[in-house]
Amino acid sequence: MAKPLFDPQQLPVDGIAGEPAVPAGRLTAAWLRARLADPPRWQPEPQLEFSARPVPTPASVLVPLVERADGITVLLTRRTAHLTDHPGQISFPGGRAEAFDDSPVETALRETEEEIGLHRRHIEVIGVLPDYLTATGYCVTPVVALVTPPFEVTPDEDEVAEIFEVPLSFLMDGANHQRMSFPLPEGGSRSFYAIPFGPYFTWGATAGMLRNLFHLLRA
Repeated sequence: MAKPLFDPQQLPVDGIAGEPAVPAGRLTAAWLRARLADPPRWQPEPQLEFSARPVPTPASVLVPLVERADGITVLLTRRTAHLTDHPGQISFPGGRAEAFDDSPVETALRETEEEIGLHRRHIEVIGVLPDYLTATGYCVTPVVALVTPPFEVTPDEDEVAEIFEVPLSFLMDGANHQRMSFPLPEGGSRSFYAIPFGPYFTWGATAGMLRNLFHLLRA
């Protein structure tokens, strides 16, 4: 079983990002659709990860924004503990690109259906976020989509241990974004973000991509 080099939940919190929350009026399907269709000039989060490969492997994830009656949620997964890359971590559904995928969007839709059984008929792609380079050597394209209930999900038991949703309003509040860091074997340290919610500890690349969505919606 692959094991992480450290347990992020045991590290001290260096600080809280603390930016004001995205206004509630911006967390609606219509506003999100318009913002992603015509984004203003905005500054992505500085890339905090580094690649383990000289040429990163292309990959895509879906950022599923679920239109619930009491507000939009973000659908996330917890990876199984035996996976080689990011075992047990919170992630978006997705994976590496295949040669037969026509685009990063197609990769995200295919991988989402394979991992959690969410059919694309429920998914409306509304835009993409900047590519994100992970420490495990992937160049990930986050594909943002609105998801319309009712829908069914069935996790691939080999890859997905759990599927859950978190309110978008919670994730889009800088008061909930923790800054943390871990020491490097060669000296120095590397910083990352974490967004705890109940029993779920979202950190690293997934938190970094959520930070980019946060910056885009606040711009």
